[in-house]
Amino acid sequence: MSGQITLDPIYNAVPSDDFPAMLDVNRYGDRTDAFDKIISATHDHFWDPLDTAYLDYNTPFDITKELIMPKDTIPELNSAVADKLDEGQQILLGNESVRWGISGILHGEQGALSLSASLCHILLDPGAQEYASNQTREEARHVTAFSRYIQVRFGSPYPVGNALGGLLKELVAAEEVYKKLVGMQMLIEGLAMGAFASFHSKTSDPLLKRLTQLVMTDEAFHHKFGKIWADRTIPKLSEKEHEIVEDWAAKCFETVLFNLINIRQKQVIYEQFGLDWEWVRDACREVYTDHDRRDALKESTNIFRVLVKTLLKSGIITDRTRPLYAHWIDMDEIDGESEDMVGYAIADEGIEYLKSINEGRRVIGQK
Repeated sequence: MSGQITLDPIYNAVPSDDFPAMLDVNRYGDRTDAFDKIISATHDHFWDPLDTAYLDYNTPFDITKELIMPKDTIPELNSAVADKLDEGQQILLGNESVRWGISGILHGEQGALSLSASLCHILLDPGAQEYASNQTREEARHVTAFSRYIQVRFGSPYPVGNALGGLLKELVAAEEVYKKLVGMQMLIEGLAMGAFASFHSKTSDPLLKRLTQLVMTDEAFHHKFGKIWADRTIPKLSEKEHEIVEDWAAKCFETVLFNLINIRQKQVIYEQFGLDWEWVRDACREVYTDHDRRDALKESTNIFRVLVKTLLKSGIITDRTRPLYAHWIDMDEIDGESEDMVGYAIADEGIEYLKSINEGRRVIGQK
């Protein structure tokens, strides 16, 4: 299949409408063991989003009286916008901003669900298919969990923003395996790990803290699925192939950096407070400059820093595009860090927590 840029037979793929290829008798026994380790770990991080043993959605939190995230994480509340609002309105706007962010996460999880399911339609390796099907199940429980969280805290999610919606549509519809794996398993999952780590470390809502930790126990493995592709593919790329992958990753980075959480994307929030979104944008620009953006990118849990580290440690970024990222991030600092991603430690702690719950619980079918 042209344009795949896989170079390793474990990622060989066929068009999504070529189901007869899945019935080839020789394919069934041609299963790699490349994914066995992350497949076998699936039971270690099992959790049920609707079982109170894992998540209690009755955990109290009054969103009219307390901010879910600290004030310094809400750009609008650190600008002239706050001067137009009383204390109660500031809390409501801050929490609406969180609602918008978590709605984006919900939409991202739905994108990941649809994309991982689509991998089952095109990947020929039975082991790769098995992992993709496991991930599909895990993404489905994330959709359920975040849907329920939004329901109990806010009622309903916000619509997907144009930038995120466009990127997810492109990734899910892509026929090229490299776009799916780099785009979703590395870029989007990298963003997610940063976002979940930030929520987990800073939120005042114990329900959101537990939810993000449980999700991270899954996402750490999803991220590793993409890393396996990079380890087996990047070193084998021709110069032209590497440029294709590298340039596409850089395009995606710029798309999310400048559009994912900007005021234009969030404008649906402001009308209920009598605020013009363009005025909010200008007020935030006065206090949130490119210098502030660079300072924010120094934080280990910053979603864009996590994304860049993912690309760099995977060998996708070379001297060709390094200056693009170096404009915002200290690339030498990231060079000196280990390959462990932010959130792995939180995920490991979560897995131990899940083991303590799951140990001795009745397995379906047992009496």
